[in-house]
Amino acid sequence: MKKKFQSEIFNLLLKKGIENFIGVPDSTFKYFISEGLKQKKIMISTREEEAIGIATGMSLSDSKSLVFMQNAGFANSLSTITSLVQLYNIPIIFLIGWRGYLSGDAPEHKKIGEIQPDLIKILKLPSKVITEKNWKNACLWAIKKNQNNTACVLIIRREFLD
Repeated sequence: MKKKFQSEIFNLLLKKGIENFIGVPDSTFKYFISEGLKQKKIMISTREEEAIGIATGMSLSDSKSLVFMQNAGFANSLSTITSLVQLYNIPIIFLIGWRGYLSGDAPEHKKIGEIQPDLIKILKLPSKVITEKNWKNACLWAIKKNQNNTACVLIIRREFLD
């Protein structure tokens, strides 16, 4: 996804009330993170579970949060999502980079890329894949879920190889 769209996604979410952007960096959304760093709104964590814990605390104090991670980190954090976020209805927006989406991606991304959609469905997390055509509607949908105290997932496909 182009720099322009990732910057616009960040700014729309900020404008609509997301105050905290916490996570583990992924080059899939490097421009999203760069925009947040410019505005001093990004908090980098060392693990996805740590980011979820910080976002949960902030959400409990009525400070809306988004957690960003790549899909391998999403798989690592399933227990935290089910036993904390879902159990206590914590309204977090998850932004997940979909590595393994392209067939030529690195072998370590292939399996998680194949099963990511199923994992999200099994957890019954509402989700939308963000594209350059639907990004605004997808973000507004996530904001509405957040306002209704529902966790949800926005997915950015990794459409390049590095």
